[in-house]
Amino acid sequence: MTEMVRKITLSRAVRTMQYLFPLEYNFYPRSWILPDESSFFEKEIRMMKDRDPSWKPTFIVKPDGGCQGDGIYLIKDPSDIRLTGGLQSRPAVVQEYICKPLLVDKLKFDIRLYVLLKSLEPLEIYIAKDGLSRFCTEPYQEPTLKNLHQVFMHLTNYSLNIHSGNFIHSDNVNTGSKRTFSSILCRLSSKGVDVKKVWSDIISLVIKTIIALTPELKVYYQSDIPAGKPGPTCFQILGFDILLMKNLKPMLLEVNANPSMRIEHEQELSPGVFENVPSPVDEEVKVAVIRDTLRLVDPQKQKKKDIQGFPLVLTCASTFPLQTLLPITIEKWHLYKSAEQRCQTLEHVSDTKEELLDAGPPDRLEHDANKNTEAGLPSLCLKQVFPKYAKQFNYLRVVDRVAALFIRFLGVKGTTKLGPTGFRTFIRNCKLSNSNFSMASVDILYIDITRRWNSMGIDHKESGMCWQAFVEAFFCLAQKKYKSLPLHEQVASLIDFCEYHLAVLDEKRLVCGRGIVERRNALVTCQTDGLQLTPAAHTSLLNRMATASKLADYRNHQY
Repeated sequence: MTEMVRKITLSRAVRTMQYLFPLEYNFYPRSWILPDESSFFEKEIRMMKDRDPSWKPTFIVKPDGGCQGDGIYLIKDPSDIRLTGGLQSRPAVVQEYICKPLLVDKLKFDIRLYVLLKSLEPLEIYIAKDGLSRFCTEPYQEPTLKNLHQVFMHLTNYSLNIHSGNFIHSDNVNTGSKRTFSSILCRLSSKGVDVKKVWSDIISLVIKTIIALTPELKVYYQSDIPAGKPGPTCFQILGFDILLMKNLKPMLLEVNANPSMRIEHEQELSPGVFENVPSPVDEEVKVAVIRDTLRLVDPQKQKKKDIQGFPLVLTCASTFPLQTLLPITIEKWHLYKSAEQRCQTLEHVSDTKEELLDAGPPDRLEHDANKNTEAGLPSLCLKQVFPKYAKQFNYLRVVDRVAALFIRFLGVKGTTKLGPTGFRTFIRNCKLSNSNFSMASVDILYIDITRRWNSMGIDHKESGMCWQAFVEAFFCLAQKKYKSLPLHEQVASLIDFCEYHLAVLDEKRLVCGRGIVERRNALVTCQTDGLQLTPAAHTSLLNRMATASKLADYRNHQY
């Protein structure tokens, strides 16, 4: 997960979905990857300025492996990118800077929202009902050449602003330089803002982002944990950093694989002498997130009455990422109990506030018919959003199906790259080659795309076609076969085509390999010229072929 949410990997994953569904994924700023796309970035910006001379953009450069605001800077012109400091050895992402953020008390702020990815198969996502609002410490002004370097005005990172003389530590969750997100929602609601719509858009952003990340995550997951094998459940607490624009549209800034779970800050008593001071805002949000996470991932599914504190926490903590875990001791257990009481108070303190935090999407996000499998466990502060809203988002999971094809043809256990033989087998088994697209053309496509991606430094540990290269090759094949359709329909049609032929192939192998001919009175025969069926014996295959009748036109489509 740490690799998946690095700035370059996240940008590539979201960009793939932007190609397929540009309107659904317009919550991520336009991005370019440096140094690979430096010339393309300069050329594209130059063309856009020529078309609109009044356009005066600002860009933010973020080092790929940076954290806590390290190495981030703003520029006005592509030529201002600093080539000193080894950009070649330290890749970065450059994005359009959001110049018109929502301001509170004339200050720019972002939202840190905690998201539990409980499972990949099936996909389970929970979102904390409350988050942190982290404020800049200088009044915001739109970027100019004079104020580009004022980080306390433009960057919301807590690790930066805490060093500002204007940073305000507060015991009140509604004031100070770090507040609860619920306090911001209440303030917006008092001004007539439709906070249900804001919350709905944030939930959509989170689900869509995770849908963009899961295909590649599954490729790496299968190399370590084979499908169908018993073992520990893997989960992750993610930190989503979200910025609200002036028009209240949420924009994704980045995703953190290991967000800080500290509930205290250091205070200098005298030169060189520090003490840890509890932070009520952090405790309000983070303790509840960890407590409910431990309940949800408890392998024994123990009821609340069985929770005795220390023994259960040790059991669950054994699988928890150590870098995100609060120090858990018997003495600390009172934090969990007090947080539970506070969260219960939050649930009942007022119908209005509960409506803000637990409203969920209004019309678009309807309840799924599936029951929450964790209904027996009290989950007070983590809200399930997937599969709860699966109906509204499953149509976006196209690339997941491409990942399933990629994994099927990897062949070697533990590998994450597809060899030339595996790629040829994929083409052959899916019936993608013909007189207009020979196997020689297949080899050329494989070599060209693989060589280009490997030259960009994508995992040199093993040779072959990486996941990103396979996605590009698959999109290329889809565009060749279905020229008149939009890209997402081209890709979906090619997936249907491949899955259909693989299903027929699997059924044929099953029939031939298990001797069904003898056990079922020779109702099916495998011949060299094709597969012949009798309806009485193989209604399952005939039904599958009937439901795939929409694919009949494939015979008329040629490259």
